[in-house]
Amino acid sequence: MRCKRYPFTAILLLVLAPLVFSCVHPATPPERVKIQETFTPQIPSAAWSRPIGEPYERAGRPKVNYPMIDDGPFQGLPLGGLGAGTIGRTYRGDFARWHLNAGKHFYESIPANQFSVFVRRGNYVQAHVLSPLKPTVLEEWNWDMPVGAGTYYALFPRAWFVYNWDVLPVKLVQKQFSPVIPHNYRESSYPVGIFEWAIYNPTDEPVTVGIMFSWQNLVGYFWGRGTMGGHYNYVEADDKVVGIVLTREGGEVTEEWDGSFAIATRKVPGVEVTYNARFPIADGGPLWTDFSSDGKLSNVEDRRPSEPLEMVAAALAVTVDLRPGELITVPFVLAWDFPIMEFGAGEKWYRRYTRFFGKSGRNALIIAREALENYHAWEKAIEDWQRPILEDRRRPEWYKTALFNELYYLVDGGTIWENGRVGGQEPEGIGRFAYLECFDYPFYNTFDVHFYASFALIQLWPELQKSLMRDFAAAIGMEDKEFVRIGATGKKAQRKVAGAVPHDLGSPDEAPWVRPNAYRWQDSNIWKDLNSKFVLQLWRDYVFTGDESLVKDLWPGVVQALDYLHRFDEDEDGLPDHAGIPDQTYDTWPMKGASAYSGSLLLAALEAAIEMGRIVGDEERVGFYSQWLELAKRSFEEKLWNGRYYKFDSEGPTSDSIMADQLVGQWYADATGLEPIVPPEHIELALRTIYRYNVAGFANGEMGAVNGMRPDGKVDRTGEQSQEVWTGTTYALAAFMLHRGLEEEAWKTAWGIYNVTYNRGYWFRTPEAWDITGNFRASMYMRPLSIWAIERALEARK
Repeated sequence: MRCKRYPFTAILLLVLAPLVFSCVHPATPPERVKIQETFTPQIPSAAWSRPIGEPYERAGRPKVNYPMIDDGPFQGLPLGGLGAGTIGRTYRGDFARWHLNAGKHFYESIPANQFSVFVRRGNYVQAHVLSPLKPTVLEEWNWDMPVGAGTYYALFPRAWFVYNWDVLPVKLVQKQFSPVIPHNYRESSYPVGIFEWAIYNPTDEPVTVGIMFSWQNLVGYFWGRGTMGGHYNYVEADDKVVGIVLTREGGEVTEEWDGSFAIATRKVPGVEVTYNARFPIADGGPLWTDFSSDGKLSNVEDRRPSEPLEMVAAALAVTVDLRPGELITVPFVLAWDFPIMEFGAGEKWYRRYTRFFGKSGRNALIIAREALENYHAWEKAIEDWQRPILEDRRRPEWYKTALFNELYYLVDGGTIWENGRVGGQEPEGIGRFAYLECFDYPFYNTFDVHFYASFALIQLWPELQKSLMRDFAAAIGMEDKEFVRIGATGKKAQRKVAGAVPHDLGSPDEAPWVRPNAYRWQDSNIWKDLNSKFVLQLWRDYVFTGDESLVKDLWPGVVQALDYLHRFDEDEDGLPDHAGIPDQTYDTWPMKGASAYSGSLLLAALEAAIEMGRIVGDEERVGFYSQWLELAKRSFEEKLWNGRYYKFDSEGPTSDSIMADQLVGQWYADATGLEPIVPPEHIELALRTIYRYNVAGFANGEMGAVNGMRPDGKVDRTGEQSQEVWTGTTYALAAFMLHRGLEEEAWKTAWGIYNVTYNRGYWFRTPEAWDITGNFRASMYMRPLSIWAIERALEARK
């Protein structure tokens, strides 16, 4: 069940004056305001909420035999921008998910990384760490906060900790976010997180409040170099900002593991800022004694480098005296500067944000300063983006929750965004962008999956999607003659064949962008969906952006992709023929002969190619594709339509199975304004059959659409994937239903994914798949971003 929320009010409008987004001249609202009666945080009603630190036991487990990531349900929003590396903070208040090492996943709670509070009211003095953790280090600190002493809210990219602990005589609200802003290609890349504290005194007596932000020097830690010694911290302060830099000895950074962190705060009238630049993790007692006595630190400056095996940290504190009824807001910032991404083949690239802050790796405090200067304007930009959706009563509240929160994966999915090779020149354009299918299947820009997920990127950061498409177009003609062993069969196959759209653009263990097709479970060179998906994504990107240059530049890739796909039409019926093996995105679910899935993709791709051919003036190809389309349409109807739906395939042992994704090509046709690829009455009948069997007929309609159902109403158990629900394909199916006017069915279909994600403990790690028990496969997955296809369907209906 969703947790009770605080009322949605506008009281903070007294605090935050109207702002105009500007990085050069930001508006700065008053930091201190007298409020006479009460203070209620302004939190969107669609924000997901949960009692701080409340355990959750219903989450399932990985449902495969080989090891898969299972970090449990204690997850929250990540901090950090696109390609900046991310730091995940849980709803317990600890920092635990670390994606700073490009393409690698590391999960560990670091107790020193915390916020703590001091309160004095009269003679009553207390200090607490603001997390219900009970760590075995820093035990001298007061870890007495109970589970449920407040509520956590999240609506990407913002989260709120609303503390409601009866021992505290003050109200505390912490808002955190990173400047991940649609259509913004600068601030959205920043490695920074903002924490704005609202502190309110509801009593009739003065109170003194101190907030301490502590952070361990973790340079090299996630690369196994955190105890090598040479770590040191230092303070920098001016008339506006006090910050502490945590770094290592050395000059300009040359290795991925090297760089710097910074914690900083802005000086606010009436607020005292104090610090301790160095304290040992092995003995944190003196620091806690210092803070807990008066809510301040003793301004310790100590640049001594750490010894080997010695771990050191730093802390900042802000302290303020509040009169009765007084509210004050105080910001903290965490920034990091790890400018180099290094991959398994020794490839080194700079991260995107280095275009704006340089490549030395010692500029974390400069990043923090910019955040402190501009964060109000950044948040206003986020509010302006989200407001029309949040205020639209036609959209269900649960949908708004999932829509924004699924965007966590665009920053948190091992995401990389380059600014040139180390030792090379910066790219002239926007740079190349990539994100993992998931950390269990670590392949960049997995194309069959991105086909679904890309609706988020093309609508919010279209230049990144166009860059990604140019990368794939360049890879179509590539050939890699290395022979690799195929995991499913044990046989060997050529890694990359010219003309085949690659499955991916590489792996963090090899050389992303340089060596495509790192995936080896099946031979993706013979897949029947990838080439059609390239054509359809290119057409979709043109329709959404109006960029004709994209079509004109990549038209040769369209021709090459369709020529290659045409080779798989063995019986000359116009449709690609499957070989009775898993040779498409459902890579453990075999198809034989013609299939509804790949066939519908081809029909839509041919329609798209005809339209693009007219744009570029290639009449010869337009004529050829038109003839091919007519033949393929006839064959599709004759071989696969059975009067109620399109069959799974034409020759397999379970050819009459009902596939939820059977008309995936028609979904793209609807989303991009193409003519129907099949008779409209057949589309509606098929969708109603899918809803009846795969959605309502599975788990009482509460878990999404199961991939395969038999005509007798039983789940198709041909293989592992036939009996799974795929979160991303279900969201796509719901979008398809909306395009076709099946509104009630669409929302019920999509709700099943929301229901399992948020009521079974999968928040901020949405899996690729689950079964009827709720056990999952591949958490933190790319494909659920397809929920943004629902936004496209809603816009198209206007």
